[in-house]
Amino acid sequence: MKKSIKLIALCAILSFFTITTFAQDKAKQIEDLLAKYTEYGQFNGSALVAENGKVIFKKGFGQANMEWNIPNQPDTKFRLGSISKQFTAFLIVKLAEEGKVKLDVPITTYLPDYPKENGDKITIHHLLTHTSGIPNYTSAPNFLREKSRNPSTPEEFVKTFNKLPLDFKPGEKFSYSNSGYFLLGYIIEKITGKTYEQYLQETILTPLNLVNTGFDHSEVILKNRAAGYEKQGKNYVNASFIDMSIPYAAGSLYSTVEDLYLWDQALYGNKILSEKSMESLFKSYISSGNEGYGYGWFLSEEKIGGKQYKIIEHGGGINGFNTIISRVPADKNLVLLLNNTGGTVLGEMNEAIRNILYNQPYNQAKRSMALELLEVFKTKGTTAGVDTYKKLKNDSTYGIKEGDMNNVGYQLLQTGKKKEAIEIFKINVEAFPKSGNVYDSLGEAYLADGDKKLALANYSKSVELDPSNENGKKVVEELSKNKSK
Repeated sequence: MKKSIKLIALCAILSFFTITTFAQDKAKQIEDLLAKYTEYGQFNGSALVAENGKVIFKKGFGQANMEWNIPNQPDTKFRLGSISKQFTAFLIVKLAEEGKVKLDVPITTYLPDYPKENGDKITIHHLLTHTSGIPNYTSAPNFLREKSRNPSTPEEFVKTFNKLPLDFKPGEKFSYSNSGYFLLGYIIEKITGKTYEQYLQETILTPLNLVNTGFDHSEVILKNRAAGYEKQGKNYVNASFIDMSIPYAAGSLYSTVEDLYLWDQALYGNKILSEKSMESLFKSYISSGNEGYGYGWFLSEEKIGGKQYKIIEHGGGINGFNTIISRVPADKNLVLLLNNTGGTVLGEMNEAIRNILYNQPYNQAKRSMALELLEVFKTKGTTAGVDTYKKLKNDSTYGIKEGDMNNVGYQLLQTGKKKEAIEIFKINVEAFPKSGNVYDSLGEAYLADGDKKLALANYSKSVELDPSNENGKKVVEELSKNKSK
């Protein structure tokens, strides 16, 4: 008997050390991966990874403040952008659970001053699932320059888009819209008689002890707040100002990777929401291929190591910040990446980390070709730029990243270098022929250069690949009308 007990104990100890070694090995792989992305100028932020509900890695990379050389840490606070939407959706579902709101009634039930022509057709469910047809206010021309800087009350700002024609009949299709989630915040205020911020605090943040999460205010002195930056080629500049009353319930929150881990863990329990209500957050209401959308979350099915897994995740982007939270509920695996240097390839990093967690092969970080091409196209023109592209294309240390190439193309376009921008966008089309966005960008560059025939061809291809591209449809319609005259 004693021998059996010793044997059992030895096996338990060996098992513990084996699990610990695997976790340490994965943590080392994750650290090396993110360190390389940081070296290549593609990650500057904080990361946290959990496996089976336990944190196996958390660390800061790069600078929270470049002017004072203050490093990012796990307790650094970042603006979340659209990750905020899952909190807003949670609050609405909580109100529904309490019988204070119905998800299937017109929004005019709670917003009697909203124009009835559209408001009587749109339900809260439509807002939650981006199927309302309300135009996305952040996609409006000159939004950043004309509307993003000035403070506004929810009531005032709703009036900037509530009378616009709908892009489509409510419930007909999915089209991501910050306007819908802005309205959800306003509805929360109308129902509760409290500000969105107050209701968020008392319903989620205080009960879950999320002491490093909140509604961001630029004027408030916030300890450990990361500064936001944007890349211009290989250099950084301070991100442009945005008043946080404008993103509001669609993107106004800040948090840390440590607090978001607590949030993730709370979503597995029923501490502040019933099991049935919790399930409603993660049900796929709108599906396209293997991807769907619940209430504030993107949902997908992916095969990893021969097994099918449900992935629940959402990204965020706001001036100077880029974020992602990705969950695999079956194994309680979590990836959190918060970045404070504008848009970057967090999806690529997330996929590699997920593969590390499941002991699968993963792609190593590569230098972004776009950054090299920008300088050449900007200073030496199209011929030199194309020659450099052909050379770098054969260099395995470089990779073409769709978002980076798109950003470089627009930087060139905005400085009047239309021919150069067209060449960059053509390279992106060649590399990502199934992306509607790259054709949309190329179409815009051709239009700016006065070539309406090629603009129409590329916008049409964009809409064909991405039927949710409502702006592209409008451009195609306009160009087709002019063509027929």
